[in-house]
Amino acid sequence: MNAENFPGFVRKLSEFGYCGANVTLPYKEKALALCDSTTELATRLGAVNTLWFEGPCLRGDNTDVGGFLANLDEQAPGWDRKGGPAVVLGAGGAARAVLAGLAARKIACVTLLNRSTERALELVDEASSWGFERLAAEALDPCGRSLEKVDLLINSTSLGMAGQPKLELDLSFLPDTALVSDIVYTPLETELLKAARRRGLPTSSGLGMLLHQAAPGFEHWFGVKPEVTPQLRALIEADVRRGET
Repeated sequence: MNAENFPGFVRKLSEFGYCGANVTLPYKEKALALCDSTTELATRLGAVNTLWFEGPCLRGDNTDVGGFLANLDEQAPGWDRKGGPAVVLGAGGAARAVLAGLAARKIACVTLLNRSTERALELVDEASSWGFERLAAEALDPCGRSLEKVDLLINSTSLGMAGQPKLELDLSFLPDTALVSDIVYTPLETELLKAARRRGLPTSSGLGMLLHQAAPGFEHWFGVKPEVTPQLRALIEADVRRGET
């Protein structure tokens, strides 16, 4: 699959016998443009990760927000009680979903760290009306000085994913109680999470977000919403580990 043949493939999904599809990086924004209609959330975020057919019409939704929140609620109950501040790494479609989730939980102060500050500033401008008291953008500094007094650090980039460049970020400035979350799930334990655990910080891995965002899509496709159980997580973890070896 590549960017050139993605639109043609999506338009022929029903011909291939599919009732829908899950969309991952880097095609979520392209998928939005191919839908006959999308949910309000998907339209606002400019990204679709769930496709399904209603008759001949292709519908689109963004379930990443719900998946992100459900995963944090499961792995770090009460994470949102402090109210921030939070740092989000990245400024792409996944960062939009993370920001929407943080806004929904009334996290007041958020800083975007991105290699391109121009792109981060564009997202700040886009999300400035979502209810944040303070939303800022800074360049991603490997020294990590922007992590002082932060309650929550979230990596929404593909850095650290298998086959992608390494995420260079020193966690020394993070407070001892900060929660570190990584949406990457291959490998199951990224270098970012390993560094956080070496410091004794609580962590949240990306596999749970993958499972929780997939459940609504499964319901659209088959009419039954699966429950994300420990048994299901263990099954998928084992499958991912087999792929890592």
